[in-house]
Amino acid sequence: MGMKATLFGIGFLLVCLASAAAGDVRLNLWPMPKSVSHGIQTLRLSNDFVLRTEGSKYADASGILKEGFSRLLDIIEVGHAIENSTNLNHLPLLKGLHVVISSPSDELQYGVDESYKLSVPTNGNPIYAHLETQTVYGALHGLQTFSQLCHFNFKSRVIEVFPAPCTIDDQPRFSYRGLLIDTSRHYQPLPMIKKVIDAMAYTKLNVLHWHIVDSQSFPLEIPSYPKLWNGAYSTSERYTMDDAAEIVRYAQRRGVNVLAEIDVPGHALSWGKGYPSLWPSPDCQEPLDVSNEFTFRVIDGILSDFKKTFNFRFVHLGGDEVDTGCWVITPHVKKWKPHCLQLRHNNRM
Repeated sequence: MGMKATLFGIGFLLVCLASAAAGDVRLNLWPMPKSVSHGIQTLRLSNDFVLRTEGSKYADASGILKEGFSRLLDIIEVGHAIENSTNLNHLPLLKGLHVVISSPSDELQYGVDESYKLSVPTNGNPIYAHLETQTVYGALHGLQTFSQLCHFNFKSRVIEVFPAPCTIDDQPRFSYRGLLIDTSRHYQPLPMIKKVIDAMAYTKLNVLHWHIVDSQSFPLEIPSYPKLWNGAYSTSERYTMDDAAEIVRYAQRRGVNVLAEIDVPGHALSWGKGYPSLWPSPDCQEPLDVSNEFTFRVIDGILSDFKKTFNFRFVHLGGDEVDTGCWVITPHVKKWKPHCLQLRHNNRM
């Protein structure tokens, strides 16, 4: 055992020495890109780090790229006072970032190309990093990755870029990378939802699954049936359709789709606060009364209003945990064959 331990220790030491000799560098990139190659040099970021877009087919009329670059600078500087040090002239100066986007469109939809190629050279006069993408949304991901190569040096008080030279080729493994928030059970104001979206953008998640409506509350305004949001926790814990549109707009500018969910027919007690006829009876309040044609008119109205605001390809209808006992004991629903109820509801959906 002693000899084995000694040999293991020597082997481990040799591996460490070989790694150090090869310039092994720990990369703090999240999520880890598809491929990375790099050297071991350090650059310093120019105090007037600039964005260039010559050769790009994307005109950025909506300002998505410009805003993304501004957020990049905020992330890199993290509120520090950056000094214009002359003691670090030995470090090559990175003047800016040159972004070239092939597609002129900024339409965000499921399956949009999010790939990018980022390169940070160590020579040039001046030196520019290069970011090549198919869409502006790939560019946003590339900006996030670039920010992770930048570090504030507390001794020199400058932003350093390490490691360099560096080439990163990246694309997502999964076209759907989602995070769910449930504001039907735990109301969250718009600023908090926006912070969630910001965090998603930092980690390259691309679908906010917004579980808006459930048994506990119906906080969303539905213009076609305005009494539905009587089921909110309170009049101050509601979202107007303009609020929802703002969340969709805010998310889209960060490459995040919004998947809206209403949970039917099982988790719908809150619906009846405004329209009691949606309940099978006052004493048996969920699932929805699927024998009532009005129920389907309300659902159609909700989906119609959704379509005007939520432009993602999909909408989530829940469909889970449907306890049919309430249908069976309610006389006007009991006339239906119980084994056909869920089938009819699903077909109508």
